[in-house]
Amino acid sequence: MTSNADYFARYEAVAAISCRMLMAARRARWNDLVDLQEQYRQLVEALKEADAGVKLDEAERLRKYALIRQILADDAAIRDLANPRMANLSALFAGRPTRVLKELYGTR
Repeated sequence: MTSNADYFARYEAVAAISCRMLMAARRARWNDLVDLQEQYRQLVEALKEADAGVKLDEAERLRKYALIRQILADDAAIRDLANPRMANLSALFAGRPTRVLKELYGTR
C-alpha cells in the first residue's frame, strides 16, 4: 500500500512533467516534448497502480482534483500549441505521399 504522501508525490511529479512539457511546446522544442512524454507516460502508469490502494479524505480529494485540473489544463495548452504544427506536417505530406514515401524509404 502506498502512503498518501507518496501518492501525492507521484501526482506532483506528473504535474511537474506536464508543466515542463508545456514549456517545451511553448518554445517549439518538439524533440524535448517527445522525450518528456515518455517520462510522463511512465509516471502515469505508476500512478494508476498506486491509485487503487489509497483512501483520501475530503481535503486530499480536493488537492487531487486541483492537480488533475492543472495537468489537464497543461495538456489542453500543449494540444493548442501542437495542433498547428501537426497541421503543417500533414500539409507537407498531402498530395505527395508517393514521393515522400520514396524519399523516406527508397525504392526497392
